Amino acid sequence: MFNLQYKKAVVTGGGSGIGQAIAIVLAKNGAEVHILELDAQNAATTISIIETNGGKAFAYSCNVAEQEVVENVFSQIGAIHILVNNAGVAHVGKVETTVEDDFDRLMAVNVKGVYNCIKAAIPQLRKSKGGVIINMASIAALVGLADRFAYSTTKGAVKAMTMSVAKDYLHENIRCNSISPARVHTPFVDGFIAKNYPDQKVEIFEKLSKSQPIGRMAQPEEIGHLALYLCSDEASFITGVDYPIDGGFTTLNN
Repeated sequence: MFNLQYKKAVVTGGGSGIGQAIAIVLAKNGAEVHILELDAQNAATTISIIETNGGKAFAYSCNVAEQEVVENVFSQIGAIHILVNNAGVAHVGKVETTVEDDFDRLMAVNVKGVYNCIKAAIPQLRKSKGGVIINMASIAALVGLADRFAYSTTKGAVKAMTMSVAKDYLHENIRCNSISPARVHTPFVDGFIAKNYPDQKVEIFEKLSKSQPIGRMAQPEEIGHLALYLCSDEASFITGVDYPIDGGFTTLNN
């Protein structure tokens, strides 16, 4: 089950955190993984982990917000079977504390970046007679979160794009779904705590963990395993669906 042998996958932002976990899980299950990443050192780390485990992976320096660059990279890669749109940036603030530059930056990466990659991927998926697109959304697209105005806006757009693409390419054997995680324990979370709460690291980590009813954050590999399922032939009847993976956050937080 969940065999991705002979399949070629593109993972954006695959150099760290959730993207790295997804890239590693897909490669462990047979996929040839192509990582689009701004940070060359992070990409190299992911490649090394995959190759150490006997997998095959390649890295490309790419800012997903730049359409011409994205088109060129996808042309180099050629026919693919899987696209995972994971690259994204975060921002803390409500509408009054969100300056225009930050709003534009989030829209450029989190929304335009997803659009650019889907647009470039469709012709390459057609060459493979279909395939799978997974977009990384967030519980921020599903419920109100304090001080996440711009981030929530972009993730709502990602969820809407997912449904639109699923509908438009339904009869071309291209499935499109999204994943909406709650808080995941990544280097970003550790960095956020260290920067903003240097004297309260343990307490803040515990507080953030308990914001999920299940009592902890997700591990990146858990998101990777859900992505693996949705990319596999075992999920061939699933399209146009958003999957919360949130420890009960969207349903049990009352």
